[in-house]
Amino acid sequence: MICDLCGSDNNVTAYKVEPKDEYVNLCETCLSQIESGELDENHFQCLNDSMWSEKSAVKVLTYRLLKKLGRGDLIDMMYLEPEELAWAEAEAEEKRDANGNLLKNGDNVMVIKDLNVKGGDTIKRGTIFKNIRLGDTPGHILAKNIYIKTEFIKKV
Repeated sequence: MICDLCGSDNNVTAYKVEPKDEYVNLCETCLSQIESGELDENHFQCLNDSMWSEKSAVKVLTYRLLKKLGRGDLIDMMYLEPEELAWAEAEAEEKRDANGNLLKNGDNVMVIKDLNVKGGDTIKRGTIFKNIRLGDTPGHILAKNIYIKTEFIKKV
């Protein structure tokens, strides 16, 4: 497998292009920069080529990265179908904990209040859930097959 953006074969993994359920292959370098938000414009010169990809998810991710890099000149040259453009401009909901920290898939969180669960059980304050998933439900995270409101958790 090679990276859909830069063509590298260094530790390539699948990356979900929100909010749709479509994936692109990203190398370790591209993935770490995208997740941190600190984009190296020299590395992302590869977007000049990836913007012409036939895969919609690659074009959408390229559009978003070019926008963050302030490369309006390249965005003006891109062609996106109307549904691709709507997807590119749709932002996935950012989920934040009770303290305002941004949550992402794989984070560990702690419950800050005793929570009653349907069926009579209680999740005690201080319970830690590891490797959460954000899921599609607004304002909730998925931990061990239980949806928990983000206002009742904090990132650990």
